Amino acid sequence: MTSTRIYTAALMVIGDEILSGRTQDKNIAQLATWLNVQGIRLKEVRVVADDMAAIGEALNSLRAAHNYLFTTGGIGPTHDDITVDAVAAALGVPVVVHPKARAVLEGYYAARGGLTDARLRMARVPEGASLIENRMSGAPGIRYDNIFILAGVPHIAQMMLDALTGTLEGGLPVLSRTVGAFAPESEIADLLRETERAHEGCQIGSYPFFNQGRVGANFVCRSVDATALDACVGAVTEGLKALGYETVEGGI
Repeated sequence: MTSTRIYTAALMVIGDEILSGRTQDKNIAQLATWLNVQGIRLKEVRVVADDMAAIGEALNSLRAAHNYLFTTGGIGPTHDDITVDAVAAALGVPVVVHPKARAVLEGYYAARGGLTDARLRMARVPEGASLIENRMSGAPGIRYDNIFILAGVPHIAQMMLDALTGTLEGGLPVLSRTVGAFAPESEIADLLRETERAHEGCQIGSYPFFNQGRVGANFVCRSVDATALDACVGAVTEGLKALGYETVEGGI
């Protein structure tokens, strides 16, 4: 059931490999897209090192500020996968082996060399947590209250999100439409400002580019109300045409 209430989420991306530049994060975009369908807005992202104190500090701050907090990374089988330990410490609860997670991993690894101590690490959760299904490798994600601990590998994180689809309380999804034009931002700034002001409940974002040897911008209109959105897009389009710019629906 949807409402006009705005539900927000934060993402904590955990991993030294992200901060070093060795790995480029792909989870932000896919989580933001998924959340919007659930009627939840991604409002904040933090990238945190593999450091117990830093993870704990960020976790307690973000979970208090938003309806939901998602984390990615640090729940694998190696010694530097410390997310579960850091989350448990921040919550003030012990780390335990979840019996269902152990059973799932035993089944998955039965024909793959068995459940070693390293693999058993992926069954560890903060005490009181529930599991998020992972159809890819068996090792589950973890849910504790409004905290959702996901894998760092993007396609595994996506499967965990699939398992959560439709289970979180959210509001109306944000709708968006894009209009593109070879128009310098400096020449249409007043148009965008006045159009947004005249269309309550709509936001207009301007994203400049250089293409075909020319400068231009794509203008993204957003609203939870389809009728209001259509009116806003129409006003932007007509305003650009009045200034002598040809528009492209869907962007350039």
